[in-house]
Amino acid sequence: MSKTASNRMMKMTVAAAMVSASWIALSVAPANAQDEEAERVEETVFVIGERRAYQGNFDFLEETTINQVIDNELLVDAGAFTLDEALDLSASVARQNNFGGLWNSFSIRGFSGDINLPSGFLVNGFNAGRGFGGPRDLVGIESVEVLKGPRSALFGRGEPGGTINLVTKRPEFETGGYIQGTIGSWEQYRAEGDYQTVFGESDEVGLRLIGFYEDAESFREGKETQKYGFYPSIRFALSERSSLSYELEYTNQELPQDRGVIFSETFGFSPIELFVGEPDALIETETLGHQLEYRYDFSDDWGLLLGAGFRETSLVGDAYETNFGSRQPYLVDGQAISRFFRFRDYEAEYTVLRAELTGEFELGGLRHRLIAGVDYDTFDNDQVADRFRQAGIGGAPSSSLDPTEYLLIFVNNPVYGQYPRPDATAQIDRLETLSGTGFYFQDQIDLTDKLQVRIGGRFDDFEQDLENRRADPVTTESSSNTYFSPQFGVVYNATDAISLYGAYGEGIRQLSGTDPDGDSFDPNKTKSTEIGIKADLGQISNQIEGTASLTLFNVEQSNILVFASGFSDPIPAGEAESQGLEADANLTFANDVSVWFSYAYTDGEYTNSGTDTSTFTSFEPGTPLVNSPEHQLSLQVTKAFNVGDKPAEIGGGLLYVGERSGELGSDFTLPDYTTVRVFGEIEPFENVALRLDVDNLFDETYYTDSFANVWVQPGAPQRVRLTAAYRF
Repeated sequence: MSKTASNRMMKMTVAAAMVSASWIALSVAPANAQDEEAERVEETVFVIGERRAYQGNFDFLEETTINQVIDNELLVDAGAFTLDEALDLSASVARQNNFGGLWNSFSIRGFSGDINLPSGFLVNGFNAGRGFGGPRDLVGIESVEVLKGPRSALFGRGEPGGTINLVTKRPEFETGGYIQGTIGSWEQYRAEGDYQTVFGESDEVGLRLIGFYEDAESFREGKETQKYGFYPSIRFALSERSSLSYELEYTNQELPQDRGVIFSETFGFSPIELFVGEPDALIETETLGHQLEYRYDFSDDWGLLLGAGFRETSLVGDAYETNFGSRQPYLVDGQAISRFFRFRDYEAEYTVLRAELTGEFELGGLRHRLIAGVDYDTFDNDQVADRFRQAGIGGAPSSSLDPTEYLLIFVNNPVYGQYPRPDATAQIDRLETLSGTGFYFQDQIDLTDKLQVRIGGRFDDFEQDLENRRADPVTTESSSNTYFSPQFGVVYNATDAISLYGAYGEGIRQLSGTDPDGDSFDPNKTKSTEIGIKADLGQISNQIEGTASLTLFNVEQSNILVFASGFSDPIPAGEAESQGLEADANLTFANDVSVWFSYAYTDGEYTNSGTDTSTFTSFEPGTPLVNSPEHQLSLQVTKAFNVGDKPAEIGGGLLYVGERSGELGSDFTLPDYTTVRVFGEIEPFENVALRLDVDNLFDETYYTDSFANVWVQPGAPQRVRLTAAYRF
């Protein structure tokens, strides 16, 4: 299953060709494009405000759940280049163990998915979190949507507490773009660009080319990351009622796995600068994805969406990781840390097909807005891993151990590259295929001018095939199950500016693996309830625009995969609950001050006892959920003004994350922290912008997440970045 050198070379050649094509397109852009821009936009406006999969056409006050939309302007103001940085803006989302920086992992309202896989997120409604493409960069992303609450009854995918959906930048039938470069602390160099144009006899074809390249070292000594990506898209305005769009995603990243720092009761946290991996032990992740969508409007009220997506991802390379338990990760003399070695070769393919009908009609004198659709997806997860790990160390000091055998790294004098690559033995060799067909529907009915109800549900039919290639002979197990997820909601428009809402929904998440009898597990199940109040503040005062909301929620999760007795019989028997309060606001005042505010109180805990499959640690009722703070707050304030006749902007942000459990079944906790960032931007010349960002202004030492006390991710010290951009 390993990728051949020729296959890699072919993909790199394709990527290089695409980058070359983007520069050719830039060089032949029509000189009179700006003069024609307004005319083209007017001619093609019918395809710009398109319907979106699974979401329908509802305004803020009509939704029976909360949608936090982090748009491109807010992402730029926050200086966010990565998905993790974007999600820090939502207090409902908390960082989780990210597999040593190799993927995105997060929880929503206290709950995350399978800790051994990336967190699920969507791109334009297509599943993109599955697989091994590395942490997501935000270049080419128009907005990040945090869709909180019971969503599985429509989407059929996402995490238990909600769904993250990334909306990409697509052709807008105009000509223009930007190029920009960033330099920053720890030798960070980044370049990115975005160019779009139109062509065809009536300018009915839009083309957009987006790409980036970044090379950066780290405050973690010896650690370096290189990544690049290219994201072209094309869009055809076939008629006034139909359009066809295609998007390609190619990303390549080369980075070391970084399990972070270690905590011990005797020595505290190891230095945040100490990188416990090896600089030359790199992992390459690669993504090649395609999305195709066709839209047809039968009328102003009825529309059809057909979509297809195919995504290949891979993760290949070596890693040196900190040991657990009796292998004594932090040696008793505090001088050294022991490690083990692992080689991984993971590949995944994901295919999805969908068809969705949306419409509005009257029946029995009542207005109905309907969403109905069917989708099919299949996910191939092919994993090979080899491991070299030593016997237990006990209480031996570092001076009595062979540093080569135990791959020791000395805390105060780390020397990299001094040990030969270990001979590893097979640990994992399996292919799992998960597939499913789903049918979903939702009907929102206007009972009166003020009262609306929403009913809906989703039927899923799952199949699973698991091939264990380590077994002799090779074994293959197959199984299937079905499930129905209902949803209900109600919204009452108290005034033109204020609405009250409530919602209930159930969701499922297909579990990977099989029980001892070879049968697939029943899916992980979620029941979610929430009530809240929303306000459109622009309807209340002409001095302010924006929205605000206050929500009370309760989420119950069952069939969490645990070991019920000993370590031999995994069953879906874990249960947990989270409940809390959220307050969100996105405001713009008449004096050009903008405020983003997000606060969440989340009380999440297990409600039964068991042993977790990933850590083999026991938990009792009342055990808190890992990496789930009770209190989290994100605040950003910006002010636009002029310096003479030069446009300028200043702003800052604050992130507070409360104390939280750092390891299931233990007393290890991560301390709370507060970080502050500031920025300033000015346009000294027309279409030229200069920007300065300072992150972690007060240079606080903090820790973002952990898997256990031996794998703790430290936050970055104070960081400075300077960006120059040219728009055309």
